[in-house]
Amino acid sequence: MTNLKTKRLRRSKKTRKLIDKLGAIRLSVHRTNLHIYAQLIDGKNNKVLTSASTLEPEVRQNLKTGSNISAATIIGKRIAEKGKEHGITTIAFDRAGYKYHGRVKALADAARENGLKF
Repeated sequence: MTNLKTKRLRRSKKTRKLIDKLGAIRLSVHRTNLHIYAQLIDGKNNKVLTSASTLEPEVRQNLKTGSNISAATIIGKRIAEKGKEHGITTIAFDRAGYKYHGRVKALADAARENGLKF
């Protein structure tokens, strides 16, 4: 019997295979009940180029909770700014098997509005 986590991980493998074929830098999203995390990962070298999360001290000061849409919007904006500092403009979005709605959609929309192209 499979549980929700194994189903999500199975879905994420499909997406990651397609992104690996493209050879693009991917924006990987992970969400928990309390926080949301985003990483820009270079698929060729398997290195994390930059990351942003609601655990960062600068972000925590401005948030009441890290598990809502406004927090995801802030993280999307922050990861886009950090990506621009590294010269990254074009990425592939890896939602890690999560549905594209709510916090995941808010993060993606904020990243797009602040200069990242999917």
